[in-house]
Amino acid sequence: MVLLAALCHASWNLVAKRSGGSGNAFVLMGSLAVALLWGPVVAWVGVQAVAGWGWREWCVLAASAAIHVLYFRTLLHGYAVSDLTVVYPVARGSGPLLSSVGAVLLLGETWTAAGACGALAVVLGVFLIAGGPGLWRRAHDPAQRLRVRRGLAWGALTGGFIASYTVIDGYAVKVLAISPLLVDYVGNVLRIPVMLPSALAKPAAFGRELRRLWRPAVVIAVLGPLSYIMVLYAMRLAPLSHVAPAREVSMLFAALAGGTLLGEGDRRVRLLGAVAIAGGVALLALG
Repeated sequence: MVLLAALCHASWNLVAKRSGGSGNAFVLMGSLAVALLWGPVVAWVGVQAVAGWGWREWCVLAASAAIHVLYFRTLLHGYAVSDLTVVYPVARGSGPLLSSVGAVLLLGETWTAAGACGALAVVLGVFLIAGGPGLWRRAHDPAQRLRVRRGLAWGALTGGFIASYTVIDGYAVKVLAISPLLVDYVGNVLRIPVMLPSALAKPAAFGRELRRLWRPAVVIAVLGPLSYIMVLYAMRLAPLSHVAPAREVSMLFAALAGGTLLGEGDRRVRLLGAVAIAGGVALLALG
C-alpha cells in the first residue's frame, strides 16, 4: 500500500507542478472535486460512523483540515517559485524526520541509533537532490541562487506541515479508530469554508481559474486522497514512525519525473540524492 501510495503521490505532485496552479482558487477546486468525486463512497461507507462522533473527533479532524490547507498552499507556492526537484524532496525528506520525533514524543513509539544514521542520510540526500556540488558552481548566478534558497525554505516549511498532519491523522486512525477514508474526506470538506470566501470575493477570477485548471484539479482530487487513504490504512497495521518514512520512496519517482519531464537538470545527482533519502528513511523505519 505504501509503495503504491508513493507512486500516486509523486504523480499528483507532478500534475500540480505542470499545471502552474498555486493560489487559493486551485486549492479550493481540488477540495470541491474531492467532495463531489468521493462523496458517494463516503455516503455508502461512513454515514453511521460520523453520527457517533463526539467533540474530540471533530476537533482532531478540524485541526487536520487547517494544517492540510497550510500544507497544500505552501507546497504549491514553493512550486511556483522554485523547482519540483528542490521543493518536493526537501518537503518529503524533512517530513518523516519530524513525524518520527512526533510519534516518539506523542504516541509513545521508539527511535533507536539507526534513526540517527537515517537522519544523516536524509540530510545528505536533501543536499544532493537540491543540486549537490552544482549549487556551489551556480553560486555566481544570483537568480538561480535565490531560486534554490526559496525552494529549500518553502520545502522545509512544507515538511513541518507534513509532520504535523501526519501525527494528528495517525492519532485519529490509531487512537480514535476513525476510518482513514473519513479522515481524508472530512478534512477536505472542512477546508472548503476556509477557502470559499476568497473565491466569492472575486468570482470572475475564480471562473477563469476554474476553466483553466479544472482538469489537473480533478486528477489531483483522485490521486491525492487515494494515496493518503492507503497510507492511513497502513498506519493501522504498522507504527507511524515506520510508515511515514516509507512513504518517501515517492521522492525517487519525483526526482526522475522532475529531471526528465520538467527539464530541471542534474538528474543523476538528484537521483543519487533520492536514493540517499530513501536509504535514510529506510534506516529510520528500521530504527
